Amino acid sequence: MNADTPVTGAVLVACPKCHSLVRVPEARAGEHPKCPRCKAPILSGEPVALDPVSFAAHVERATLPVLVDFWAPWCGPCRMMAPVLDRVAAQRATELRVAKVNTDEQPQLAGRFGIRSIPTLILFREGRELARQSGAVDAGTLGRWLERALV
Repeated sequence: MNADTPVTGAVLVACPKCHSLVRVPEARAGEHPKCPRCKAPILSGEPVALDPVSFAAHVERATLPVLVDFWAPWCGPCRMMAPVLDRVAAQRATELRVAKVNTDEQPQLAGRFGIRSIPTLILFREGRELARQSGAVDAGTLGRWLERALV
């Protein structure tokens, strides 16, 4: 059985370090699974920086929903959102992956998704965009937005 074969009760998650796809049984997601290839924690609860190659693994091939923050280091509202996203990543580690795309370093990804302002958050599931939010938001607003979008 390969990583592209669906299994009931399991999610495909890309490793935050080596970006290999790993099948994680949903019932065992809270047990801190490790990547069989590089031994890194799969559901680390930390945002993952993405480039075009890792974007494909995490967003397009994995089945765990991914919240992507399109940001830039010079952007004040982006810096304000960082601790909020860090908390979401830690609190929802088994439900979704939080990822970051630096639009200065990855302009092709920003262009591909029509990013016109930052921060812009896009929630993906299995490569499809579920919802989009532009501008900084507080933790409560972000949590409510995620709950509506993940239904």
